[in-house]
Amino acid sequence: MAKTESTMLALGTQAPDFSLKSTDGSIVTLADFKDAKALLVIFMCNHCPYVVHLRSAFTEFANEYQAKGLAIVGINSNDVENYPADSFDKMVEEKAAAGYPFPYLFDEAQAVAKAYQAACTPDFFLFDAEQKLAYRGQWDASRPRNDLPVTGKDMRTAVDAVLAGKAPQAEQIPSMGCNIKWKPGNEPDYYG
Repeated sequence: MAKTESTMLALGTQAPDFSLKSTDGSIVTLADFKDAKALLVIFMCNHCPYVVHLRSAFTEFANEYQAKGLAIVGINSNDVENYPADSFDKMVEEKAAAGYPFPYLFDEAQAVAKAYQAACTPDFFLFDAEQKLAYRGQWDASRPRNDLPVTGKDMRTAVDAVLAGKAPQAEQIPSMGCNIKWKPGNEPDYYG
């Protein structure tokens, strides 16, 4: 369980476009969220202990905040040849088992992860109504084995601000998790 931190993409960055297959078989694009008050893009996977640690909290948070106008999309960019637990079929099973109420997309070419400079799972990118990056940071201070409760405090504070048309907190602590499992030779330049 190697720890990797978010690259902290520059605030104000326009959300990179995507068009990816969802677990329900449909194609989901960035344009599908053009009318959202805010959009949270989460790079995640099925097997990472950091994602599993937050799994039920993600679902509760998503149910609560989608009702307030937050759009959410999960994206799995892992190399499924070397990490079969993250395969598309396993994603379908994971979405159902976790009860995720948001689209869960497969970035097989890993191009979307690169466009967002995603580095870890989970890696969070919160965009405002103009799809400009307002927050990229941790969910909260809880990690597997640190015994802190999973509250989503940092994310909730950021989303509440964006939904109110305000800027989130200036101090943003990088997310931490397992590194994205890049296909051999596909590691991006920004990746440490």
